[in-house]
Amino acid sequence: MDKAGEANPPKHLVLICDDDTAVRNSLKFALELEGFEVRSYSGPGNLLNEDKLPDSSCLVVNYQMPEMNGLELVARLRDRRSSIPVILVTGHSNENLRKRAAAVGVTMVEKPFLGNRLIECLRRAFDGKASTE
Repeated sequence: MDKAGEANPPKHLVLICDDDTAVRNSLKFALELEGFEVRSYSGPGNLLNEDKLPDSSCLVVNYQMPEMNGLELVARLRDRRSSIPVILVTGHSNENLRKRAAAVGVTMVEKPFLGNRLIECLRRAFDGKASTE
């Protein structure tokens, strides 16, 4: 409870899947500063080992990873009937990738992160207004 005796609102849970430890840790730190609860995974296999992902969470996934790319991970999650919103981050954007992400309802954010773009996308996802920009 806060000082006024009111319950604190629940934190939104962000799942981060990125094979780069430095990126994963810096994202976790930055998102926690913004008030999000964060769980991080070092790769798709670790994330897929979860029995069930919380429906109220949002996944931030890197596109290029050794095991499988971020869109392949999304396909595997959708096969498991997971409908959590996904934000795909990449430093190698192109029109084809943007179209493929949009086709499966995934928001794409390019690295390096400029301004508050990732935070804005997360807030829209949690508000039920995910964007495929």
